[in-house]
Amino acid sequence: MQVNACITCRVDKVFKALADETRRYLLDRLHEENGQTLGELCARLGMARQSVTQHLAVLEAANLVSTVRRGREKLHYLNPVPLHEVQERWVDKFERPRLRLLGDVKRRAEEPVKPEFVYVTYIESTPERVWEALTDADVTAQYWGHRNVSDWQPGSPWAHRRADGSDVDDVVGQVVEADPPRRLVTTWADPAEPAVTSTVTFRIEAYGAIVRLTVTHEGLADEAERAQAASGWAAVLSNLKSLLETGHVLPGIPWEMPAHSG
Repeated sequence: MQVNACITCRVDKVFKALADETRRYLLDRLHEENGQTLGELCARLGMARQSVTQHLAVLEAANLVSTVRRGREKLHYLNPVPLHEVQERWVDKFERPRLRLLGDVKRRAEEPVKPEFVYVTYIESTPERVWEALTDADVTAQYWGHRNVSDWQPGSPWAHRRADGSDVDDVVGQVVEADPPRRLVTTWADPAEPAVTSTVTFRIEAYGAIVRLTVTHEGLADEAERAQAASGWAAVLSNLKSLLETGHVLPGIPWEMPAHSG
């Protein structure tokens, strides 16, 4: 019952955040161009920094916006995970697939130093269990449909292997950094083009009694790969969250994600 109460609390925050026209406008602007600074958002709105900061704080509290530091600047990113969770748990089960709370998140990056995608989700679990869920082949097979296979030592290879018995690797790469249970960095590549890679970083942090999981995916080639990654990561993280909190995955695994930067 505690899990249901937590889910209800999160959903309440999402709907409260979306109830305000200014906050919806901020999400629209981040949907058009992710990774904006406070100054850039203020210029779009023509509002005082303090007012925009207050609206962003509400969006962050609802987990609809996440931030990443770049030097002295703080970049703001649209985080579609809570909306995808609402869609999976309530919209789709009422058989209304055309009602999309969030379409494909497409980012038009102005600067290559900005991460392509930043996703944040909060999970009622422990850092150790989240790390296991990302690195244990049997667990990843449950919520991803693929077995993540490696010894997870820096410099070691890893493979994203289909769990259908075919033993086909859809993604291959290298473990760049492994600091259990806090941080995992891997390169991703198509097996046909192993030298062309993108980079995925998982950051796992204790957040009170729960866990904050941040995923960044950098080095994607084009709009098609960015759109594919947008829907893919939102679905994967929603399914991971459901498995760890309820013991059950969400119905279906309809996603694929790009492996490299083309």
